Amino acid sequence: MVKYNCLNPIAPIGLNLFTEKYEKIESLESADAVLVRSASMLDLNLPENLKAIARAGAGVNNIPLDKCAEKGIVVFNTPGANANGVKELVIAGLMLASRDIVGGINWVQSIREDENVAKLVEKGKSKFAGKEILGKKFGVIGLGAIGVLVANAAKRLGMEVYGCDPYISVEHAWNLSRDIISVKTKEDIYKECDYITVHVPLLDDTKKMINKDTIAMMKDGVVILNFARDLLVNDEDMEEALKSGKVAKYVTDFPNAKTAGMEGVIAIPHLGASTEESEDNCAVMAVKEIKDYMEYGIIKNSVNYPDCDAGVCASGKRITINHKNIPNMLSQFTGTVSAENINISNLINKSKGDYAYTVLDIEGNVTDTIIKKLNDITGVLKVRVI
Repeated sequence: MVKYNCLNPIAPIGLNLFTEKYEKIESLESADAVLVRSASMLDLNLPENLKAIARAGAGVNNIPLDKCAEKGIVVFNTPGANANGVKELVIAGLMLASRDIVGGINWVQSIREDENVAKLVEKGKSKFAGKEILGKKFGVIGLGAIGVLVANAAKRLGMEVYGCDPYISVEHAWNLSRDIISVKTKEDIYKECDYITVHVPLLDDTKKMINKDTIAMMKDGVVILNFARDLLVNDEDMEEALKSGKVAKYVTDFPNAKTAGMEGVIAIPHLGASTEESEDNCAVMAVKEIKDYMEYGIIKNSVNYPDCDAGVCASGKRITINHKNIPNMLSQFTGTVSAENINISNLINKSKGDYAYTVLDIEGNVTDTIIKKLNDITGVLKVRVI
């Protein structure tokens, strides 16, 4: 029986994929797997029995990745599952920034009890006039699952779209419209575009990437959209740019104490992935990742271990080993198994940074002696038998 714990509510359409081999429990202490959305795991004590964490969403800043890797815990996310929901909100943000729709709606509410509302509207509507996006230059920084959808949608709306991502995957490149203008650096987008949206992860080199220096490169009256991560933007520098008019509008899906009341900011309450469809898609993908790993040792969409698909075990048993990516590990694994006069029918080894993952399909039973010897090898973090 595989025991799993949910740190946040997970859509039933996903949880219903678990079979009778799985049991939902309320305590983290005895869990084999964890499903999480936004709950912070940074300060939690991770039990030794924990084998996998699936984040129903893309961001993993709430999970201690290095700590998990060191304990042999594989962390998954669900890239692309909420991409359409975020894309639609980015396009909505684009419209909200171009036309003062919010200001107009609020104004109508302020005069709603006046019997001459219709006349007042016709007289006062000019205060909320805006610009059309047709033909405007739109820069997309980061062409992952969301960035590609945003770029393609903006192009279909008649914008001149520029895209930048030196690390774009083959899959995402195939999905990107050929009409998107590819540029080599972010600076090209900063200098060229009327609207700029960022879709990159929060890393050391992307933290506060939108700051006074990069804003200085941009056109006067630029509109900036952030539906990726709060800390990609330096809020103090953004406030100064809004006051000076250098930035016309800043649309963010991550309100904080600074930006919530900032003049010129359209603050959306983190609604990017808050659609029924996105939550369902994330839940289904997260549960499938847990099942594949627990039942077959398959790793797909991990952020701290390499992807590894060994298929279905065609021999007696499968041993999976999470370990450090250091020399001489494979020879020790195979030597340990061979010493027990057991044949290895299939072997796969993958690595990612400081960590690696090995799958051994063996012909015969796995003895306690083999497991103990494998666990005793320096650099081995977790051994499982499937």
